[in-house]
Amino acid sequence: MTPDATSALALLAVDPTGLGGVVLRGDATALARVVAPLRAHLAQPHRYRRIPAGIEADRLTGGLDLAATLTRGQPVAEPGVLALADEGAVVVPMAERLSVDAIGALVAALDTGEIRVERDGISARHPARIGVVLLDEAEPDEASVARALTDRVACHVAVQPSQGDAVVTWPTPAVLTAARARLPDVTLDAESAHALLAVADAFGVASVRADRFARRVACASAALAGRDAVSGDDLALAGALVLAPRATRLPALDDEAIPPPPPPPSDHEQDDSTKSGEPDGPLADRLVDATRAAIPPELLASLTGAGQRGAGRRGADGALATRGRRIGTRRGAPVRGARLDLLATIRAAVPWQRLRQGDAPRVGLAVRPDDFRIQRRVRPATTTTIVLVDASGSTALHRLNEAKGAVETLLAESYVRRDEVAMVTIGGAGAVIALPPTRALARAKRALQGLRGGGGTPLAAGLACVAALAASVRRGGGTPVVVVLSDGKANLARDGRGDRATAHAEAGAMARRLASDDLAALWLDIGPRPAPVARELATAMGARYLPLPFADARRIAGAAMAAREGGRDGR
Repeated sequence: MTPDATSALALLAVDPTGLGGVVLRGDATALARVVAPLRAHLAQPHRYRRIPAGIEADRLTGGLDLAATLTRGQPVAEPGVLALADEGAVVVPMAERLSVDAIGALVAALDTGEIRVERDGISARHPARIGVVLLDEAEPDEASVARALTDRVACHVAVQPSQGDAVVTWPTPAVLTAARARLPDVTLDAESAHALLAVADAFGVASVRADRFARRVACASAALAGRDAVSGDDLALAGALVLAPRATRLPALDDEAIPPPPPPPSDHEQDDSTKSGEPDGPLADRLVDATRAAIPPELLASLTGAGQRGAGRRGADGALATRGRRIGTRRGAPVRGARLDLLATIRAAVPWQRLRQGDAPRVGLAVRPDDFRIQRRVRPATTTTIVLVDASGSTALHRLNEAKGAVETLLAESYVRRDEVAMVTIGGAGAVIALPPTRALARAKRALQGLRGGGGTPLAAGLACVAALAASVRRGGGTPVVVVLSDGKANLARDGRGDRATAHAEAGAMARRLASDDLAALWLDIGPRPAPVARELATAMGARYLPLPFADARRIAGAAMAAREGGRDGR
C-alpha cells in the first residue's frame, strides 16, 4: 500500500480501536471526497457518525433526556454521539475548531474506550470504542488540531487537492472482512519491533503511543495484504504514516553516520549477531531512508531550518463574548448582556425537583440561582487591513484623496465581510494612526475628512507604527494584512533628523522586521515613476510589489482586497 489518505482510512476500517484514528490535513473539498467512502467500508456502517466542530459536550457524552425526564418526573439518561458510534468511526470536520470540552470527551473515549456521565443527577457508563477521523482544514497561519488529540491517533496524512479528484480503489468488502479476521493472528518479530524503535529514536519521536501505533499499523497492513507476518513493506508504511509526521529531528547523513569498519567477526559471532536482531542492521537503515522520504515537505523544511511559519490564532481561541459562535454553556447569571440557555437551565434544575418540592403537589419547576446556565460564545477572528499612506511632499493632497477613497471602498466591502480597516499616515516628523481598526463607515469618513499632508517622509516611523498595530490585532485574535502606499523615498530618521542614508537604513530594518512577523503585505508604489528603492523595501518586507503611477481609489482598493484574500489563504 502507498502512504496516502485512502490507505490510512482502509487501515482504520480494519483496526479502528487499535489505531485510534487518522488526521487528514488539506482543503475541505478534497478531504470530504477522500473520506466519503469510509462509511460503506466499516464493519458496522450504522455506527458511523459525523459531528460538527461546534458540537456541545452534552451531545458527545450524553446526558439528561429532557422530554423523558419531564414526562416521568425523574432523571432519564440518553447516550451521546460517541456511545452511538461504539465499534464504529467518528468524522470531525474542522477539527481545529473543537471546543475544550469536546476535545476532553474525545480524549476520554480514546483513552478508556468508554464515556462516563456524572451530572444532572445521572451516573452512567457507555462503551465508546471508536476510531476518530480528524479533518484539519486550518490555513497555514492558523492553529492546527489540539495536540491532545493528534497524539492519540495513529496516522497523519496531508491530502493534496488533486487527491480529492483522483479515482481511488478501496479494498473490497470481502478483503476487509478477511483482514479483520486475520488481524489477531498477525505476528511481528523482535527484529521488526527493534527496527521501528530505532527509526523512532533516529527521528526524535519520543511518544510511547507512536511506537505502539506503528506496530498496529504494520500488523493491519499485513492483515490487509493477506499475510500472517509483518514484512518490510508493512514496516515502511508504518514509518511513513506514523513516525514521519511526528519527526522532531533528522538523522545524520549516511557519510556522517558510518563508523569505522569493525574487524570481521568469526563464524560464531556472525551467527549470534544475526540472531540478535540489532536495530543497527540493514532493516533499520532501510526504514530510516523510507521514513525520511515520507516526511511532509513543510515539516522537512522546518526540520532543516529552511523556514517555518508562525502559528496564528484561530477564532475558537479568542476571548468569550456575548456575541459570536456558540461553543457551549457555563454556570452564571444572565446579566451584562449574557444570554440565558433555557434548556440547559431546565436540565440543571430537573434532578433537584423532588428534594425541593417534597411531598407538595407538583406545580411548575422550582429553579434556583445555581441552576442558571448562560451561553458561552466566541467572536470569530477578523481580518484587519492596515493601510500605511505616505502623505508627504508636494503630491500629498492627491495621494490623500486617493487613499481616502480607497479606505472608504475597503470599509464598504469590510462591512459585508465583518472585517476591519485601519489607516496610518506619515508626514512631517512622525507617524499617526489616523483611523484605528474599525468597520464603521460613518466614523471613518469623519476621521478621513480632517486629514492633511505635507512635510518629510519618516517611513521607518510609519512601518514601526504598523508593526505595533499589527501585533495588537494579533493579540486580539485577528489577522492583520498590511498595505503600504509610498514611493519608498524615506528622508527623515526616526529621531527626526533629515538624513536620507539613515532614514533608508532604518526603513529597511523595519521592513525586515515586518517580514519576520510573517504578515501578508502589499506595497503600492504611487510615485510618478516606479522607484527601485520601493521595490527593494517591498522585497525586504516580503510584500507583493505593485507600481501604480496613476493610482485611483478603485485600483488601490482592488489590490488591497486581493492582498487581504491572500492573508486569509496563508499567502
